[in-house]
Amino acid sequence: MQTGVSTGTAPGTNPIAADPKSAIPTAEGAPKNAQRIGVPTEVFPGEKRVATVPEVVGKLIKLGFLVSVQSGAGDAANVSDEAYRAVGATIVPDAAQLWATSDIVFKVRAPTTDEVGLMHEGGTLISFIWPAQNPELMQQLAAKKVTVLAIDALPRMLSRAQKMDALTSMAGVTGYRAVIEAANAFGRFFNGQITAAGKVPPAKVFIAGAGVAGLAAIGTAAGLGAIVRANDTRAEVADQVKSLGGEFVKVEYEEEGGGGGGYAKVMSEGFQQAQRDMYAKQAKEVDIIITTALIPGKPAPKLITADMVKSMKPGSVIVDMAAEQGGNCELTEPGQSVVKHGVTIVGYTDLASRLSTQSSTLYATNLFRLAEELCKSKDGVINVNMEDDAIRGLTVVNQGSITWPAPAPKLPAAPVAAAAKPMAATAAKKGHGAPSEPMSGNKLAIMFGVAAALFWLIGANAPKEFMSHFTVFVLACFVGYMVVWNVKPALHTPLMSVTNAISSIIAIGALVQISPMADALSRPNSLITWVAAAAIVLTAINMFGGFAVTQRMLAMFRK
Repeated sequence: MQTGVSTGTAPGTNPIAADPKSAIPTAEGAPKNAQRIGVPTEVFPGEKRVATVPEVVGKLIKLGFLVSVQSGAGDAANVSDEAYRAVGATIVPDAAQLWATSDIVFKVRAPTTDEVGLMHEGGTLISFIWPAQNPELMQQLAAKKVTVLAIDALPRMLSRAQKMDALTSMAGVTGYRAVIEAANAFGRFFNGQITAAGKVPPAKVFIAGAGVAGLAAIGTAAGLGAIVRANDTRAEVADQVKSLGGEFVKVEYEEEGGGGGGYAKVMSEGFQQAQRDMYAKQAKEVDIIITTALIPGKPAPKLITADMVKSMKPGSVIVDMAAEQGGNCELTEPGQSVVKHGVTIVGYTDLASRLSTQSSTLYATNLFRLAEELCKSKDGVINVNMEDDAIRGLTVVNQGSITWPAPAPKLPAAPVAAAAKPMAATAAKKGHGAPSEPMSGNKLAIMFGVAAALFWLIGANAPKEFMSHFTVFVLACFVGYMVVWNVKPALHTPLMSVTNAISSIIAIGALVQISPMADALSRPNSLITWVAAAAIVLTAINMFGGFAVTQRMLAMFRK
């Protein structure tokens, strides 16, 4: 690990360590071979984000790492050098020193050619890279014999990768910001109002694409009081749109649009024509259109034509969130907000950067979760495990060798499908056909015959009072089974309210059985009393615990 800096100073002098203000308070407790994470200032024009924030620096140090931050790196995100220094980070005066002394570099934007030149052999870079769009950059990084983890290449279909999914984090921010930009450019209220001066109708917002960014935009626009409509090629998102207060507008053409990994796929020409017809209709009716459609590795699809823009009402707004990839609107000018045919077309490519403090915090957390996966031993040394599907997917360059694209991750088999094969095999062995076939008449008759014999045996020998209770018990088991069996697993938690009510009946029955403890102790057989007391205790736990869980679940849906 490099701990010194060569910048023309006297031999053996470390300008970082020589400055007492840059001393790392927690460095003495760091592991002996701890690697240093460097966070440079982003040089991309207009980029205000920073790759880590003070709250995360402390967590990285607890993992055993040393952390250096270039002076002024967090200024645009409202984070001062003093805030970094206060949590144990070293402040480095310039980029050359930071890159030279860092074993691992955290960045937001892909490095420039000059920044690649500052990297040293054996270093590690974690950043957005977009390898499909930047083949020359990939060759430059490989020539430096470094290891590169592209945060945008994360296999998003892996559930445990969600905590590292910076694409989702940034998409949520951009979706929110797109609505704010639309509100800024729009000349009226979003929500409808009735005032002494007259009635103000609510704004109508149409959102093309209901991925993470689109859903964030739907929630924000609905929260501001607008009438929100949305469309997506993936039919399964319709319920999500409705749950956020939007109306799902369906294309009158049957075709599935899921492309895997949370993205949409390229649709057929027939579907695209039907979609254009629907967009043309919406353009005439709504006040604001927000487009979010992107397909990995391909230019953004053109959804809004110039004729659609001409048909919109004067003063309308289009926010094109796909502007950086060419835009979903034919008249979008990437990076600019322009007015054409009386419609304001916002093509900003830095929506996430316009909420730099929030974006930086979320991105820093994603990188920290990745650092946890890379440094499970908490000794300040990362291990790029190419056997780990998530890490393998992220790694686009490994010690100078280009390893992108990664092979498809090994996803676990679906539980239902896995269980179907043994069931089918068992059924075939027994000669009963496929497992989906109904139970045979003979088997059903035998089962009912055995059940009837058991009931007769119990009824012939049990006291009369017992039979009434036993009948209620059997009916309760049957009803309870049917209630739970016919409810979707996703609704089992709300079902706890019903089971709690049933538990209260058990408590009442137990209270009827129990008598004052003094009498119970004096009775020859107090077993029933003690069983009833135990039933009350267990039922109370179930009742109060179940209601507590139900209330916590309901609180998730309250603002």
